[in-house]
Amino acid sequence: MLERHSVTEALHADDGRVTGVRAALLDESGRKTGGTRDFAADVVLAADGNSTRTAVSLGIRKRDDRPLGVAVRTYFTSPRHDDDWMEGWLELPGRDGKLLPGYGWVFGVGDGTSNVGLGILNSSKEFGKLDYKQVLREWTAGMPSEWGFTPENQVGEIRGAALPMGFNRTPHYSPGLLLLGDAGGMVSPFNGEGISYAMESARFAAEFIIDGAARSASAGWTRTDADAHLSRYADYVRDQWGSHFTLGRAFAALIGKPAVMKLALRTGMPIPVLMRFVVRLLANLTDPAAKGFEDRVIRVLESLVPATSNQALSNAPVSNQAVSDADASSHSGANSAVSATKS
Repeated sequence: MLERHSVTEALHADDGRVTGVRAALLDESGRKTGGTRDFAADVVLAADGNSTRTAVSLGIRKRDDRPLGVAVRTYFTSPRHDDDWMEGWLELPGRDGKLLPGYGWVFGVGDGTSNVGLGILNSSKEFGKLDYKQVLREWTAGMPSEWGFTPENQVGEIRGAALPMGFNRTPHYSPGLLLLGDAGGMVSPFNGEGISYAMESARFAAEFIIDGAARSASAGWTRTDADAHLSRYADYVRDQWGSHFTLGRAFAALIGKPAVMKLALRTGMPIPVLMRFVVRLLANLTDPAAKGFEDRVIRVLESLVPATSNQALSNAPVSNQAVSDADASSHSGANSAVSATKS
């Protein structure tokens, strides 16, 4: 772990294979000093979030055919800081009672504060046209005063971030490079949740790298063999979440239509069994081996849809990140050296 190093780009060989990263050196205030430092590695893990300078430097861009969201949040000192449950708002009433676009959440942090925020998808006609911070202010202004979600109780600024959903940056594997978490658009289109997917993708990547290094040492694998093994990381990620994200993309398109959303809420909210099923589906809280009714129905739904692809676009221009099998096979040897970009 190196502090005051900010990764700015990936390094690559003439054939396009990623060979390391370049970092800008920062001073104690976080400002660039003008100096840089290069790091060589057989495998680079791009864990640098939605902005992912590593992937962008290689021409791996966001996909316009995948959902994108924006979320803002802040904290309030509140008696609700120790709530047992996270609260989700599928409709956001403003100060005057009129509905605001997006969905919201409230959950206790347990330290005297509550996290309050909202998100909006690019399937909404209001996307990109709103002051999202002001929407949050108007929503909290209409909440009960005893909750304490008032300006005088606000802790810190209102902060926002983009939510790259449904594998909206691909491919997840290029020779020498694996995309993790938000860098690969691994955020659920159902609910904007990305922390668990980021942590799991990191575990998957680590397991493939460790296994590949062990086999290289014991079986004398060439670089081509190691690349073929690491390329399975993308297939594994797609197998884990691809079908769920396909359903989520359809859901994201539907909730961007207010008439559909109102009808769904009016019909579904009074039915506890249905809402429990919806929550399980939206939060991906299913057990592949479970025999419960909700688990079985969700498995059937996911089996009926194709898995969202996390490979390169077939019509994408050839860039430094696109390396042919023939190019990859010209190398030999591999080890488990890893350079993880700043996350």
